[in-house]
Amino acid sequence: MPKAQETAVYTHGHHESVLRSHTWRTAANSAAYLLGALKPHMRILDIGCGPGTITADLAALVPDGHVTGVDRAEDVLGQARDTAAARGLTNTDFAVADVHALEYPDDSFCVVHAHQVLQHVGDPVQALREMRRVTKPGGYVAVRDSDYAAMIWYPASPGMDDWQDVYRRVARANGGEPDAGRRLKSWALAAGFTDVTATSATWTFSSPQERAWWSGLWADRTLASAYADRAVEGGHATPEQLRAVSRAWREWGRQEDGWFAVLHAEILCRKDA
Repeated sequence: MPKAQETAVYTHGHHESVLRSHTWRTAANSAAYLLGALKPHMRILDIGCGPGTITADLAALVPDGHVTGVDRAEDVLGQARDTAAARGLTNTDFAVADVHALEYPDDSFCVVHAHQVLQHVGDPVQALREMRRVTKPGGYVAVRDSDYAAMIWYPASPGMDDWQDVYRRVARANGGEPDAGRRLKSWALAAGFTDVTATSATWTFSSPQERAWWSGLWADRTLASAYADRAVEGGHATPEQLRAVSRAWREWGRQEDGWFAVLHAEILCRKDA
């Protein structure tokens, strides 16, 4: 197996404001493009499982199969195990792993899934090669990533323009690619896939409740998460600038006509039989 090659730093970390978003994710709102391919007996590897909400949903959809959730951060796996246990799932397990060098034999899984992962890794093509390697012939690699430059909102906000600029610079300084979405198909082809179905979908936040939730988590993340620390330590923003960005998020969240869309690219790659 290849030697681990991860060089990127996870931009967000696992502050409460980050997990507030991650625990909202479900198979329905984050992996709908994959669900039609699932069969009850399948064995699934969920890369970058985080707190395990999508993992648990996938496990419920393959009652005669098994789902392994892996993440680089050991601390978040405890929450993932608790999520599965709370739902009474017995067909899951969790482990620490580096997607660049997965410690699983060739042809181990029917499906390898990764949600919002490739934007944070140092070598996304190598990651896809590894995902392909551990997938059984005829199986699927399913990947979904957002694209920060393609995120749009209304009303216009100079402070949120600053957020978008600072975030993208911090993510790239950490070794990732924040505009991963538009690159997924290209990366998959470079990794050796020949059967790639590329689609897209959005999250949209517009109702008062949605605006309050989305603006609140980003206002908090801008001040208190690992992203905030790296923004300051890397010289990408001052604490005063981050406070201004945080205020801009909260101001946007109070706008009755506020609207925000997150574009995601999705690839469903079939491994040659």
